[in-house]
Amino acid sequence: MTTAIVNIGQLVTLSGPARPRTGVELKDLVIINDAAMLIENGRIAAVGTYAELKDKIPPHSTKINAARSAVTPGFVDAHTHLVFAGNRAAEFEQRIAGATYQQIAAAGGGILRTVALTRAATEDELLAAARRHRDWMLRSGTTTIEAKSGYGLDRDTELKMLRVIRRLNEEGPTRIVPTLLAAHTVPSEYKDRRADYVRFVTEELIPEVAGLGLAKYCDAFCDDHAFTVDETRSVLTAAKKHRLKLRIHAEQFRPGTGADLAAELDAATADHLETVSDETLQHLRAAGTQPVLLPGSVFALSRTQYPPACRMIEAGLAIVLATDFNPGSSPAPSMPFMLSLACLQMGVSPAEALTAATINAAHSLGLGAEIGSLEAGKHADFVIHEFADYRELAYFIAAPARPRVFITGREVTT
Repeated sequence: MTTAIVNIGQLVTLSGPARPRTGVELKDLVIINDAAMLIENGRIAAVGTYAELKDKIPPHSTKINAARSAVTPGFVDAHTHLVFAGNRAAEFEQRIAGATYQQIAAAGGGILRTVALTRAATEDELLAAARRHRDWMLRSGTTTIEAKSGYGLDRDTELKMLRVIRRLNEEGPTRIVPTLLAAHTVPSEYKDRRADYVRFVTEELIPEVAGLGLAKYCDAFCDDHAFTVDETRSVLTAAKKHRLKLRIHAEQFRPGTGADLAAELDAATADHLETVSDETLQHLRAAGTQPVLLPGSVFALSRTQYPPACRMIEAGLAIVLATDFNPGSSPAPSMPFMLSLACLQMGVSPAEALTAATINAAHSLGLGAEIGSLEAGKHADFVIHEFADYRELAYFIAAPARPRVFITGREVTT
């Protein structure tokens, strides 16, 4: 059965080379006006102007009227902490009163607070919470989500979180990519035995997770209050040995915390990078490592140093935009809001932001051949917006929009 999306005012295809976009390519959205799109068996069969496709629409096909609106690919959120129990609203209040993220963490709050709550939760309780978070994302047009563990920091809870991610992926409708983040911070019980914890992660947990097929990627938080460069190297080298692909939290608070290591190990992504140097950007470019920029965490922590996105583009890097949705430093699930922050605080154009949130994000997850753009053969993951110009995504800041969201050609309701 064919489904025809007709009466599209502006079809933003993001079609182009079979690789991440860099430089001026970030602005080339390949827009078709007065467009239509044909879908068969959940995949895109054809895109073009309505005049070009009208005679190819079977007489008994299902027709969906886009009402002259803009249609874009679904958002690909390539950095989230989707699964956790509880919240950290009390710490939100503390930060407003002047406490820093590092001070809260040193006092036993931060990640360790969420670890305690997540350890105490059942698998079904975590699934219900993650489903709620996923639905928030779906409502704003996110159709693919990278989801990390990292609030367990012990064998049972890390496996429990990864099973929740797998169950949510199997349940659908969103596509969810699992990442092991056991190297998120050192748990309390290992406070004076850091080397033992790193050994547990590298010699026990990574092999088990890889053997069970519970993760596609391994991530680590390289920072003064998390793991050193050498510790992070041990974790990610072990992950690479067990055929997990690599991501890394790097250079969020100061330079020299992991971005060069990402290049050294050929990591798929280096995430955060608020304090990255121009020299390191060249190393990332040479390695083909994509920067994942997370303006939501800068905003939510009331910081002012955003990642140097424009310098990254000038350096030839294929930037990615993601939410970093988590209970502490970025309780913000909306990709359109990230587009607004990227434009207003990082100086990227609406076109560059949209590319970073769709096709480039898809490539950062190894899914660029399947999703991220609206081209024949790809999964029909797309959004019919409430407006006619894609620039309104970033322009109307935090608008309570309810676009029509489709995944593999089927409309999603939440």
